Amino acid sequence: MNCRLLLADDHALIRAGVRAMIGGAPGYEVVGEATDGAEAIDLAVGLDPDVILLDVSMKGVDGLQALHRLMEVAPRSKVLMLSMHSDPEVVSSALRRGAHGYLLKDAAATELRTALQAVVRGERYLSSAIAAPVVEQALTAARLRPMLTPRQIEILRLITRGVPARSIASGLGLSVKTVEAHRAQIMHRLDIHDLPGLVLYALREGLIHTDD
Repeated sequence: MNCRLLLADDHALIRAGVRAMIGGAPGYEVVGEATDGAEAIDLAVGLDPDVILLDVSMKGVDGLQALHRLMEVAPRSKVLMLSMHSDPEVVSSALRRGAHGYLLKDAAATELRTALQAVVRGERYLSSAIAAPVVEQALTAARLRPMLTPRQIEILRLITRGVPARSIASGLGLSVKTVEAHRAQIMHRLDIHDLPGLVLYALREGLIHTDD
């Protein structure tokens, strides 16, 4: 029985490359291709694929925005994210939203097949290049958990990277007022009341790095 795959990427060359890599592996069949998250959602409803290979960054509705809806309309499908982004926060965000795996686009064909086999079995899969940073981030979050919620840690990381409140709200699906309320709670819980102090705290805890 073939594993039925849906590809979602806004670059035709990337889709062709992935399709070629999959073509050399028996037991897999590409049943549909989407150019953004909205189209992926529509196709997932009609095709009910076994695995959705979903790009993180796409024009229109991106992969992270589409994830939650895909979990609703295609609950049987496994989602394997494809991305050039190795940022642990992006990876963690995808996993929290329901992704079953995260694969970097420069992965070899053998790793793509390994990732597909893992998610089909119901396992999680992370590219070897990003596994260690994601684990480190999880350990950092565990240290902070008594003080901050996972959402507050996410917002703290974005604030200290200089992302405006409006952009944070848009990216996380929150209102600006909610983001500002989280910022006030973060400052209260950490007893830090200015942005430079938050930045120093985030650097010390490994939430951001000097090259961010």
